[in-house]
Parts: sequence; structure tokens; C-alpha cells
Amino acid sequence: FCAVRFKKQITVNHIPTIKGQLLAWAQQFDDVVWLDSNTYSLQQYSNYEAILAVDAFTSLKTSYRQAFEELEAYQQQTQDWVFGYLSYDLKNAVERLQSTNDDHLKFPDLYFFQPKKLFLLKGDVLEIHYLLMVDDELETDWDEITKNNHDSYRDQFSNSQSIIPNQQLSIKLKIHKEAYKDKVRTLLTHIQRGDIYEANLCQEFYSHGQLDPLTTYNRLNAISSPPFATFFKQNDHFLLCASPERYICKEGHRLISQPIKGTAARGKDSVEDSAFAKALSEDPKERSENIMIVDLVRNDLSRIAEKGSVTVTELCEIYPFKQVHQMISTVQATVAPEVSPVDIIKATFPMGSMTGAPKVRAMELIEALEASKRGLYSGSVGYITPEGDFDFNVVIRSILYNQEAQYISYTVGGAITAKSDPDREYEECLLKAKAMRQVLEENI
Repeated sequence: FCAVRFKKQITVNHIPTIKGQLLAWAQQFDDVVWLDSNTYSLQQYSNYEAILAVDAFTSLKTSYRQAFEELEAYQQQTQDWVFGYLSYDLKNAVERLQSTNDDHLKFPDLYFFQPKKLFLLKGDVLEIHYLLMVDDELETDWDEITKNNHDSYRDQFSNSQSIIPNQQLSIKLKIHKEAYKDKVRTLLTHIQRGDIYEANLCQEFYSHGQLDPLTTYNRLNAISSPPFATFFKQNDHFLLCASPERYICKEGHRLISQPIKGTAARGKDSVEDSAFAKALSEDPKERSENIMIVDLVRNDLSRIAEKGSVTVTELCEIYPFKQVHQMISTVQATVAPEVSPVDIIKATFPMGSMTGAPKVRAMELIEALEASKRGLYSGSVGYITPEGDFDFNVVIRSILYNQEAQYISYTVGGAITAKSDPDREYEECLLKAKAMRQVLEENI
């Protein structure tokens, strides 16, 4: 079985306007994935300016048990575009691990859906793909998308309870400053003993209340404008994501992974900004963090890649973003045609930049030290095409929201290595948290 879609191409004049209109129109649906590259010119591997997938025809929701096997069967069965997420806790499906920390967000471990309606924006051409059962709705939908002012249109379809004016959000810490620093010291002891080389230690910030998901996402995206921004909705679960990081993508036989390790602030002017970027590029601690994760990614890819094909095409390059500079490396590999998309994901998940090295021991230690179940944070959102290509981000710099439980959360972390200083690690967490906190405090 291969799904048949009616396709239409439309040339658009003003890309920011059509993006806003598409995302506002999408709010009426229970299932939404919006992926936006924000025209980030340095990200050379992006295929689309933006993608919108809405309205599930079929879907897969499951716990970590047999999750990859179920996703494999689902992808083979649909032979169509599927969109969704992999939570960090799928680690329990690939290794003998468990997740026992507090979970107030309660996202399923894995969720994918086959959209009835799909919009692919590439350059100034919008390609619309509708399943044949709804192709007669295309013209009406397009009129609605383009004729309505997208702010008022959003309000028309938003759950009225989600827009609460003048609500003060009180942001709390799951782990307080001194406790976090003690946990860093515990990991340093493990590193000195030789148990691990590096571990990604995260902490959650949270609030109880209500927010307007679309407005919050738009504010977060405007602050950061990253290449892997995502608005995800599944009923009353929302992800508002401003991620700068790609986990992995597949184009034909080529795999590309781009781990991030290394963060510095932007400067007040061009001179200071260049100095900050140069200092990051030369920082031995940040470079060693990055190189350790590159080695881990190379090892993961070598499990499913053709022998000798794994190469590092960029090492410790500095990429500027609105809020921060990031140190990014690019690892590529070639994969044989018979290797399935899900096999590739399973062999490389969770991504090394969010775990540590060696991977399994690092995951054991961070599970013991962290106070919250990571869930979708440090997991991945993306898509698989009918041809078996895919692209997935890393869920960082994100706000997660359970509307029914009125629980709002964002998590940040950093890589702990032998050169880590607990005070600096805590300050780096606050730097990464700055955009999310700013957006949530604007909700008053």
C-alpha cells in the first residue's frame, strides 16, 4: 500500500506572511507539526524553508516497549509521510535502562501520525499534498489560510481557556543552585575514577498556569530564529521549540549528524562578539566536549554505515545565533539501501550530545542525578518521507506544556567533563534558559 496524494504548487510572494497564516490556520487541528528553518543561511543541509503537517489520518502512540518495532511496522504500512517525535526515554528500549524520575508533563514515549494535509515550503514555492479523501477541501482551505488575518484567525480556533490575559507565571527550580553544583561534583568524581569521560546533566524549571501556545511559540522563535524550530501539538500536549541542533537526517544514501557542544554569549557589539566567538573556538574545555561527542556519533553511525564511510566534514565550527554562539561539528556517513530508516534511528538514539560517553554509563548516572523524567526534552521531532529519507532535530531550548494539567516546563543542561567548574556550568544553564524564561515572563 502506498498513499496517494493530490499535489498542487503555489508561488508565494511574502514568505513570513504565509508562514504566519499557515501556522495560525493549523490551530484548529488536534495534530500539528510545524518545522521552520527560519532561513538560517549557514545550515546548508536543510531541504525546506518550512513544513506544516496537520490532521491525522492514522497515528501511532506507544510506550518505549517495542517502540522501534512498532514504528518500523507503521512506517512500512503507511508508505507515506509520517511526522512525530521520539522521547528521550526510548533509551529504555535500546539499553537495559529505566526512567523513574518525576513526570508532570505526561507525554507518550513515542507519537507519529500520517497527515491528511501537508504543506512544503521551498524557496517561494509552496507544495501542497492532500490525501485523496480530502483533496476537495484544498481550495476552501487555501482561501481560509490566505484571506484571514492570522491573529484573529488563531483566536477563532484557539481553546478559549488557553488565552489567559495578565496571568503571572511563577517559575520554580526542580534542583536548586547548590544542589546542581553538588551533582556536577558527583559526576566529576565519576570522571576522575574513569567511569565516564563526559555526561550531560540537566535541570528542569517549571510553572503551574496557562498560556497561549501559539503566541508563546512565536515569541520564542522571534528571539532565537533557529534552524530547527518546531511547533508541535497533540490534543492538549504542546512543544514550543527553538532548537539550533540537528540530530540526524538522511538524504538518499547519505546520513548527516550535527552535534552541538560548546556555548558562548553574543557580544554587545561586533568587536566583543568576535572576541566571544574566538574565545569559544579556542576554549580547550569546549573543544574537548565537542570532540568526545563527535567520536561517540562516529561510533554510533559506524554500526549501520557502510564500512569506511563515516567522515567528519566539520570539526568545532562556530555558528552564530541570535542569543548565543554554538560550536557545531558535522559527521557524515553512507548507508546501504536495505537499512531501514528506523534501524538508523534506533542505532544512534539517544543522540550523543544529550547523553555523554561512554553512552550507557553516562545515561545511568544522569538518570540517578536528575530530578525529572526528560520525556520529549532531549528527544527529537521530525519526519520520514515515503522514500525513507528523514530529518530530526534535538529538542532543546524548548517549552513543554500540558494544557490539561496546566503544567509548563523547560529544561536546560550542559556537558560535564574533567575540566568542568560547577559555577561555570550553572551559569551556562542560565544562559541557555534565558530565552525561555524571558518568553514566559512576558506572558503577564
